[in-house]
Amino acid sequence: MDAIVVKGGNVLRGSITIAGAKNSCLALMPAALLSDQPLTLSNAPRLSDIRTMARLLQTIGVEVQEMDDGRVLSMSAHQLTQVRADYEIVRKMRASILVLGPLLAREGNAVVSLPGGCAIGARPVDLHLHALEKLGAKIELSDGYVHATVNSSSLRGTTVSFPSRSVGATENIMLAAVLAKGGTKIENAACEPEITDLADCLRKMGARIAGDGTPTIEIEGTDSLNGATHITIPDRIETGTYMLAAAITGGELTLRNARVDLLPAFCEKLDAAGVQIDSGDGTINVRNRRERLKAVDVATQPYPGFPTDLQAQFMAAMSLAEGTSRLDERIFENRFMHAPELARMGADIQISGGSARVHGVKSLRGAPVMATDIRASVSLILAGLAAHGETTVSRVYHLDRGYERIEDKLAACGGDIRRIN
Repeated sequence: MDAIVVKGGNVLRGSITIAGAKNSCLALMPAALLSDQPLTLSNAPRLSDIRTMARLLQTIGVEVQEMDDGRVLSMSAHQLTQVRADYEIVRKMRASILVLGPLLAREGNAVVSLPGGCAIGARPVDLHLHALEKLGAKIELSDGYVHATVNSSSLRGTTVSFPSRSVGATENIMLAAVLAKGGTKIENAACEPEITDLADCLRKMGARIAGDGTPTIEIEGTDSLNGATHITIPDRIETGTYMLAAAITGGELTLRNARVDLLPAFCEKLDAAGVQIDSGDGTINVRNRRERLKAVDVATQPYPGFPTDLQAQFMAAMSLAEGTSRLDERIFENRFMHAPELARMGADIQISGGSARVHGVKSLRGAPVMATDIRASVSLILAGLAAHGETTVSRVYHLDRGYERIEDKLAACGGDIRRIN
């Protein structure tokens, strides 16, 4: 099993090209199921999760062709061979559940395994299933699989009101409602940029969608969709991670193919911590204004609030900040598993329920640590970049699910980092 070895103390300087958004691409790929014409996605990230979704679609009968070294995906679902998504693939990634909505909409039935993914707390699919039932689907759970059928000739538009915001559930219902009869209104919908990216792609395919990016999305179903070509938005979580890499090492990085508008709350907190951010022409320049970052309190929230997917990385930065910061995790109840690993490196962190108090220390020391999920793994790499000595991060298969060639990108900017087997 691979590990990442980091020797700290080097200041990062240079430029990094941001990949396409993983979370967006994973929702865009199942949209290929909605049409018998090809859907082509460019700016696709080259990640294990993307390969997993491609394999899942292929088992259903979608022809997937990779071009430009995997940065372009052309998918054709002109003839599906089955409507079953098996456990062996679905268990690897929660986003696999996103084939349920489009399969139901197009074929009238679907059998999809309950998903797996990172161990960061309960993320039930109940919201997905209840919403599909509102559209007219009959749902049964048996032997770890969701068995879904359409009671009438097709799904029928209705009003779906989510008790809490869910990006995945919003995406699944959008993917189903575009082929439903009549209109669908999604209330308390997720507002993340990935939702708008999916809506933009679906509109190119002929869907009629309005209100994406707001809590109320309205969709008027259509009988069929056509193919399209779509450019995936830049990955805002990768962007934020490298912004923090510059901050924690006291360096300066220029991020290309990056959009600062996708990270409003995060950039506000980074500015308050003493980081200068300049943007323009698809680039972001980041440099530390202070010898030592200033402690800042954050609370994770649905977009446009502070992203939960940047909480672990921000904690690593705050572990070296001047003062005490409080981090409140309000999205997932089990997302502080990186804190004990940071403590092994000398961080002073106290956890109480969904809150962490981080008392900044003057230095961290390298240590062997273990990753528990995608974002926890990269937070340990960030800490390693700033620590004295050598840090070995094990179980980095998590890392490869969400970060494209991270060791190469950091090494090109002066980081002493390598992958070992």
